[in-house]
Amino acid sequence: MSEDSRYEAVRSRDGRFDGAFFFAVSTTGIYCRPSCPATTPRRRNVTFFPTAAAAQGSGFRACRRCRPDAVPGSAEWNIRADVVGRAMRLIGDGVVDREGVGGLAARLGYSARQVQRQLTAELGAGPAALARAQRAHTARVLLQTTGLPVADIAFAAGFASIRQFNDTIKEVYALTPSALRAVRPGARSGPAAPPAAGVLPLRLAFRGPYAARQLFDYLADRALAGVEEVTGEPGRRTYRRTLRLPHGTGIAEVDEAAGDGWLDCRLHLTELRDLATAAQRVRRLFDLDADPYAVGERLGGDPVLAPLVARRPGLRSPGAADPDELAVRAALGRRTGTAAARALGGRLVAAYGTPLPRPSGALTHLFPRPADLAGIPDAGPAVPGMSAPRAATLRTLAAALAAGDVILDAGTDRDRTERALRGLPGIGPWTAGYIRMRALGDPDVLLAAAPDTGGDPAAWQPWRSYATHHLWAAAPSTGATADRPTGQDDRA
Repeated sequence: MSEDSRYEAVRSRDGRFDGAFFFAVSTTGIYCRPSCPATTPRRRNVTFFPTAAAAQGSGFRACRRCRPDAVPGSAEWNIRADVVGRAMRLIGDGVVDREGVGGLAARLGYSARQVQRQLTAELGAGPAALARAQRAHTARVLLQTTGLPVADIAFAAGFASIRQFNDTIKEVYALTPSALRAVRPGARSGPAAPPAAGVLPLRLAFRGPYAARQLFDYLADRALAGVEEVTGEPGRRTYRRTLRLPHGTGIAEVDEAAGDGWLDCRLHLTELRDLATAAQRVRRLFDLDADPYAVGERLGGDPVLAPLVARRPGLRSPGAADPDELAVRAALGRRTGTAAARALGGRLVAAYGTPLPRPSGALTHLFPRPADLAGIPDAGPAVPGMSAPRAATLRTLAAALAAGDVILDAGTDRDRTERALRGLPGIGPWTAGYIRMRALGDPDVLLAAAPDTGGDPAAWQPWRSYATHHLWAAAPSTGATADRPTGQDDRA
């Protein structure tokens, strides 16, 4: 976009561009999202920034009216395979908070200086500043939506000290933490009630239409006993699952009934430090940073996909809360149906999963770690119904994941990872592509055959994962498929 087209988006308060860029007003010293309802500033007073961190680094504070830090993430970072896109996905997952800039650079295969230079040149802020902006946003959400003590919020948001927390909040919002809490929406009705121990309510923002029913149907059909459950009636369902996190464990609950641009979520965490990571993994699972406007514009122009897109506006491409888990489940689903793969996965969880200290409803286990599965026997009573060839594939994949020969983190090189997967015995093109689409969040993987009636898959780029889900949703259900035609193998 040119600066003139960005200004036109600001003038029209176009919410399609929230998160894609930010604008700052020199006369007020604040920065906003494009859809900010305030009076449109004069063009000569406006400066555009690619990230909130860049605006903060230039001395602007966040608008208290439109809360620009609460927008969905840019879909661009999921599309891009270069170092900037990979870095942004890792920063979102909390790698800088846990491992520092050096750890981020090591994961990317660059020096810390190179990463700093590339991010600053393109985004106007380095990795430390981008992570700092994310911490400030997390802290604001907790200050204004929960009654947690301020000290707990500081460490839950990822700050290393209370002083660092106070200084950052003052700089970004021009208020102390206590004052920021006092100006929360609904503050006149009294202070927010302290949450139950370890429970954090969140609103997870998304842009555009959101086909919640189809996504919840998809997850419900594949929910593994002990690890996942979907409760309630269609339209009012709640998806619940266990999470293995860097510092502890958690349970995420997400409601199907979408608000005005958000999904309600509750996180039950044993360690508050895992908040940002848990929230980001739920966002990836529910594909909340997608750009349905761009997807609809591209796929809606195809004569075959146009009626499908019109029938299911906002259809998402589900990701994964745990990439290693998704890879194992994809291997379990080779040449079998959804129901059979789900039953086999439930038995695998019962045999090798880590029991929760305290079960929560139907949730009893964490999914097994790759190291737990690397020694699985070829067959036997441990996992009834698992054949020797399937056990061999699972064992090989688990060993590769445990040894780091296959890396499925948010910033991995997708092409290199797919080649590594396809080099494993029993993992062919289809399974590797499915892992790439869901575990790595690639929006451009085509796994469904184009209809004989026409359509140009090349014209669907870079949104072929969404085309895949539209074609799957439109295909007659056989009751025996696991996302692929019955009996389809991984033969090249």
